Amino acid sequence: MSDPQTPNPNTPAENSNQGADQGLIMQAQGVLSGKGTLRGWRRILPFFGPGFIASVAYMDPGNFATNIQGGAQFGYALLWVVLLASLMAMLIQNLSAKLGIATGRNLPEVIRDEWGRKDGKNGPLVWFYWIQAELVAMATDLAEFLGAALALHLLTGLPILAGAVVTAIITFGLLGLQKRGFRPLEVAITLFVGIIGLAYLVQFIISKPTLALFGGFVPSFQGQESVYLAVGIIGATVMPHVIYLHSDLTKGRISTSSDQQKRTLARLTLVDVLVAMGIAALINMAMLASSAAALYGKNIADAGDLTQAYQTLTPLLGPLAGVTFGVALLAAGLSSSVVGTMAGQVVMQGFVRFSISIWLRRVLTMLPAFAVILMGLDATRVLVLSQVVLSFGIPFAVVPLLVFSARRDLMGVLVSARWVMVLGWLIAAVIIGLNMYLLWGLLGS
Repeated sequence: MSDPQTPNPNTPAENSNQGADQGLIMQAQGVLSGKGTLRGWRRILPFFGPGFIASVAYMDPGNFATNIQGGAQFGYALLWVVLLASLMAMLIQNLSAKLGIATGRNLPEVIRDEWGRKDGKNGPLVWFYWIQAELVAMATDLAEFLGAALALHLLTGLPILAGAVVTAIITFGLLGLQKRGFRPLEVAITLFVGIIGLAYLVQFIISKPTLALFGGFVPSFQGQESVYLAVGIIGATVMPHVIYLHSDLTKGRISTSSDQQKRTLARLTLVDVLVAMGIAALINMAMLASSAAALYGKNIADAGDLTQAYQTLTPLLGPLAGVTFGVALLAAGLSSSVVGTMAGQVVMQGFVRFSISIWLRRVLTMLPAFAVILMGLDATRVLVLSQVVLSFGIPFAVVPLLVFSARRDLMGVLVSARWVMVLGWLIAAVIIGLNMYLLWGLLGS
């Protein structure tokens, strides 16, 4: 019989049995033990949450920048990249969630414990992992914070700097929900996902994509710039920081007392991942398809720029198009900024056993965004560049996740099947190959 997992009250997700969490945990444990009163689809609801928090990172402002620019420049041609990246995300996030359930540790903690020095101190490899993960987290937060500030500017006319201040205030408020346990924050994030989804359903309908969009699922590239955007789309979809975070969200959320309960928990967690990532995939594809239908071939200068896209949508599709675009961008920026801050805490605590106040981290990670605003840099170009930086950080999260997921001594009954490992390594190879091709093209130009 496996040792029960105990909640860790020091994690950003506040995995403790308090407030709104207590009833949910009791329902979930009733389902796992077979003694609960929930029946039918309601049996799944207590296990929903971590997947939706992770999914926010897959539709953040970086996705807006890469998807809008991809659709405006290349029409429907890169839809296959969005679909491929989404399928990659489903597999990778499920492996991360399983690692947390199986080991009771998050991925940074497992890397530190397994690859650190034998005397328990952090070796050079662990320090390297922490530094690169922090750089990735900074690139992530830059995109999310800029996106929310830009959305407020577009919707209200506020200067971007003032929008950044408002974004900071709202983000602090959302982070405060953690004091009430993990469930209130999960519900809030899920509501943001619903807002983004509804907004892009409206966008998709009013932009009226043609049947030519199905041709976009045939793999092809249209020059070096399309490869650059494809890597950006993957970087904006398969997010390194949320791979680290997802394992933390599941590691102590629901305790298990037997191998059978772990298997059941893993299956129900898979449903959470598939539903949440499936919604994110549909939103991303709707984003690119709407941009292609509205902006591609219209000879609009800088059509991929988010500000230009917002200003162009109203005369092309009516005022509702511009408003829904801005609302979706704002919801994405605010929610993903919260998730990015949580991930940063997991990275620091997991790799180097050090943590700072989440409020202090929020302040520190805002500084690069304020610097970009004060320097007057183009927000959309910075957003796209940040996603390429993210893509280069993906192998450092994916490779150890694959290595550990195949180890029975770590995973126990949740060790990944051989076919899953083969598919996972194929995904890693595709991502690394695209990055090397992009780097070769940039250095050769």
